[in-house]
Amino acid sequence: MHVTVDEYGTFLGKKSERLVIKVGKDVKEHALRKVSEISVVGSGISLSSDLVYECTERGIQLNFLSFDGKPYAKMTSPALSATVITRREQLLAYTDSRGVCIARACVEGKIKNQANLVKYYARSRKRKTPEAGRVLEELAGAIEHTLVDLQSVSGSTVDDVRQSLMNIEARASKSYWAAFGLIIPDGIGFRTREHQGSTDLVNSLLNYGYGVLYSQVWGAVLLAGLEPFAGFLHVDRPGKPSLILDLIEEFRQPVVDRVVLAWLSKTTLNYDPGEGLSKEIRRELADRVLGRLDETDTFKGKKHSIRAIMQFQARNLASFVRGEGTYKPYVASW
Repeated sequence: MHVTVDEYGTFLGKKSERLVIKVGKDVKEHALRKVSEISVVGSGISLSSDLVYECTERGIQLNFLSFDGKPYAKMTSPALSATVITRREQLLAYTDSRGVCIARACVEGKIKNQANLVKYYARSRKRKTPEAGRVLEELAGAIEHTLVDLQSVSGSTVDDVRQSLMNIEARASKSYWAAFGLIIPDGIGFRTREHQGSTDLVNSLLNYGYGVLYSQVWGAVLLAGLEPFAGFLHVDRPGKPSLILDLIEEFRQPVVDRVVLAWLSKTTLNYDPGEGLSKEIRRELADRVLGRLDETDTFKGKKHSIRAIMQFQARNLASFVRGEGTYKPYVASW
């Protein structure tokens, strides 16, 4: 069970083996054995040290997010750091071909998932509006064409190839967001992708959804014994968990983008740009993203939840930096 708390004045505590949530006179309780994560969204929410201790003992992750979905803290047990050899090899991988392979895989997974999502909607639109379907097919083809250039990128270290990889990723994303705008229902007003400071509905949904996904990827990385702040494709900066930004790339489209497109195609949301996403919309979106993670997909010939696949990928990456096996990105089924 994933518990999300976002109401100002809420207190989280522990009573016996139960999580206690108090808002004024309203009290709710959940058995801690059924709780896997607790997400605290917004401000004015407090929690007891007894609960923190119990969560670390039980392996329950505590996530802290701002109202716009940006994670700013995460609490986990220090015992979940796995073997030190993994982190040592992760840092060394930055200086050799392993880092190049990981950075290329991040871009490859993202591009393939972008192309597959657009092709999925192209098939659907082609039955009703052939011209719209044809345009989406062309954009999907433009996205896939960048994979040719991706395979030709070579270098000894990540620093040798990063700019080329980012340029290829940017070209693919330009076609992808053009297609995304055509898939969005008329009247919603999506023009272009904006990462921070956006006020339109679609970008606000995407940014919040990515924030929820970001916390899940962070948890997978920690459980795999990896260092969140030592990435490959994304540049290291103080306070920037670049490895989280690397691994999240192959999950954005099959988890968040798919959820947002499906939701907007069936529901008209009451949204005020001046107010931002309402509490109800944030809760519903978080539930949908987390629910999508619980859905199954085929991975290495077997059905697994996407949440499990995320953990597999983090562990595969950890194995790869230790010199065990290969690392291939997750490409979702459509």
